[in-house]
Amino acid sequence: MQGRRTDTTSHPRWWVWLFALLLWPMAAAASTPARIGPDASYAALAPHTTYLHDAGGAATLDEAQRLLDTGRFAPLPNGDASFGFQTGAFWFHVAVTNTNAREQRWLLVQQYALSDRIDIYARYPDGRTVHHTGGDTFPFEHRSIRYRHPNFWLELPTDQPVDLLVRVQSQSSMQVPLFLYTPAAFAELSRDGQLGIGIYYGILVALFFYNLVLWLVLRDGSYFWYLFHITAFGLVLFTLNGLGFEYFWPHSTWLADKSVPLSVCLAQIGMQQFSRTFLGLNTRWRWGDRISKAIIAFFVLLGIAATQLPYHVATPIASAAVFPSIAWIAVIALVVVRSGYRPAKVFLLAWTMFLLGTGIFVALAFGLLPKTFMTEYGVQIGSALEMLLLSVALGYRYAALRNENERIVRDAKNQLEEQVITRTAELRQAMSELESAHHRLRESSRLDGLTDLYNRTHFREAFEHLLSQSRNSQRPISLLMIDLDHFKRINDTYGHLVGDDCLRCTSNTLAEALRPHGALLARFGGEEFIAALPGMGLGEASVVAEELRQALRAQPCRSGELEIAISASIGVHCVDLEARDSLESALQVADQALYTAKAEGRDCVRTL
Repeated sequence: MQGRRTDTTSHPRWWVWLFALLLWPMAAAASTPARIGPDASYAALAPHTTYLHDAGGAATLDEAQRLLDTGRFAPLPNGDASFGFQTGAFWFHVAVTNTNAREQRWLLVQQYALSDRIDIYARYPDGRTVHHTGGDTFPFEHRSIRYRHPNFWLELPTDQPVDLLVRVQSQSSMQVPLFLYTPAAFAELSRDGQLGIGIYYGILVALFFYNLVLWLVLRDGSYFWYLFHITAFGLVLFTLNGLGFEYFWPHSTWLADKSVPLSVCLAQIGMQQFSRTFLGLNTRWRWGDRISKAIIAFFVLLGIAATQLPYHVATPIASAAVFPSIAWIAVIALVVVRSGYRPAKVFLLAWTMFLLGTGIFVALAFGLLPKTFMTEYGVQIGSALEMLLLSVALGYRYAALRNENERIVRDAKNQLEEQVITRTAELRQAMSELESAHHRLRESSRLDGLTDLYNRTHFREAFEHLLSQSRNSQRPISLLMIDLDHFKRINDTYGHLVGDDCLRCTSNTLAEALRPHGALLARFGGEEFIAALPGMGLGEASVVAEELRQALRAQPCRSGELEIAISASIGVHCVDLEARDSLESALQVADQALYTAKAEGRDCVRTL
């Protein structure tokens, strides 16, 4: 995204002046300039911003500047830059003076992911104008920084007023919260934002795989549609947060345009179908079931049409249709609760959480609510609670079905003994399969999620068994404590995603090098690994440790186009079998040896 000089020689069109005169009664005094303090690291620009709605979308920079000079721009309503779905373009103006002498390069972030086109005009006291463009009609790599929200580098010389004119034109909801950040402040913002999003999607992924196992075991259709609901709604938020454009289709502006209405339609189809199957509408309320099917058919047709309809037509229709869709699910839940179906109570509670979160988010999209933390992230909070409660409701429903089966067995015991035996066998089989599923889930907990090595908990259990075998056979056993050198520098320089790639690469190198020795290898935490070498004394273990060190040096880690050299410090300890060393004491000695390796310059092997 390159800045360029802008020629300002054109003349305003007559209708722009007419539009401005019509707006004159609503215009207010210009807001105060934004003054960045000497120690400030970020600035919210909304309190200092004025705006103009160019309904025709054809005003040029010169025309907007003249309208600004004649006082036609108005302050943001209640300091909020959310206007809902609007036609044409919006112009925003803010005057910025930077008094922070240490920071002259700032990042302007438009904290809404779905704006189509954004033009930034920075006008300096020496008369030059620098122009930047962005938005999701440009490929993702067009952005100054690879980040889900549009962003632009600005030079703000110390104590020099800079006029910013921002033009936004979009078929999406018009939301333009503008913020300035220093590079360090933006790094913290993006880190915290990614953490929150990671927690949310971590919950969704955990629920997905847990219920996937249950569906594969139980073959209950409700679990399948629950998985569909989680996936589709996760895609909705992935799209609305700008993560879909960042990770899934960074080169496809068509998908960036169509993904919102399509994902909304898929999510509503999943919600309605899950509600039908969970509540058993086909048997409890046939008319309600027919209406739910009609709603599903509507969203199927709308999803197909959204691939051809303009964004400004398809998206408002899909967004508006969310209100009656989720309200209808609340209605059928109430009806089924009144019929006496107890699992529907938990379902209704879950849906209330989702209804609140989604209602707040859609109201924000239409400009009915201001943009705050709760309105921006209410849908994530509400949907996370809803999906957790729905998972509980599925378990409650399964328990209710099991209890109902047991009641039938008891009532029919005297007359239908053979049928009772069959029912009991089926129930036991289901319970056994559920137990097996839980056992497989427990097995997966032995592995570290990032590197697929064993985790610390499993290493402790397995090492105690190896130590007992060594004592019985009087064969030595040694420990290697391995720590990657200067790993924090890699994270700080390239980011945590590159750091994760390095950890995976390192774990593969360690596993390949240790496999011939029958070692027990685990990730001990962070950038630290541990290995147990049964049958090896201190000398042999030291030789293996040196091989490991050299293998790491010879095998740089790749992350994308980066090649990153990795080295490690290794501490070696041979467990004294006669002293009845505990695992903790053996680890402590190995860690001391590791500390010695670090103290003596790193990238070496040391023993005690």
